[in-house]
Amino acid sequence: MIYSGSIERVDFGEVKDDKFFVVADVEKGKTKMDWRKLEEIRPFHDRYLKLSSQKDITDQVISALPAPDIMEDAVVRLVMEYPRAWAPLIDDGAIQDYASGAFEFHFVKRPQMDERIRLPHDQTVVDLTPAELLEKFWQASHVPEEDVKVLQELAAEILQEEEADVVVGMIGEESEGEESLAVPATQ
Repeated sequence: MIYSGSIERVDFGEVKDDKFFVVADVEKGKTKMDWRKLEEIRPFHDRYLKLSSQKDITDQVISALPAPDIMEDAVVRLVMEYPRAWAPLIDDGAIQDYASGAFEFHFVKRPQMDERIRLPHDQTVVDLTPAELLEKFWQASHVPEEDVKVLQELAAEILQEEEADVVVGMIGEESEGEESLAVPATQ
């Protein structure tokens, strides 16, 4: 008994499988079989993309897909992993339009949860300076190291200006307070 299976691929588990059919010449006491490979079956294209940059996400996705003429009448799947925070940057409509010639297009999104940054057991958030907290935020947001340096410098300038304004405000409050406690001189 020979079972040749389906002459079409039925799922992505068969994406690399060749498909055959059998021509059998059956006579009493003698059987001759000829396995014939199917050449013109519906193509399956299975792609994977792991985003490492939030720059031009739609272009990255389209670049990971086959060309439109290759996708024509094919079954296409793209599995994409990306940080969950980047979900609003994905233009599903543009991606679906690009793959519109496919017989079927499966866009499997796998948003990844960022691991939370953990502080050492002997440290709490109140122990950190604003600059240190901001640096932890950049790390958790996967901001590139070269950008973190620039952002930290800008933040330091802003924090210095804010500290200066607070000190000036406190001196002004003391002066105002002293004036309000002053007793007018009698003549």
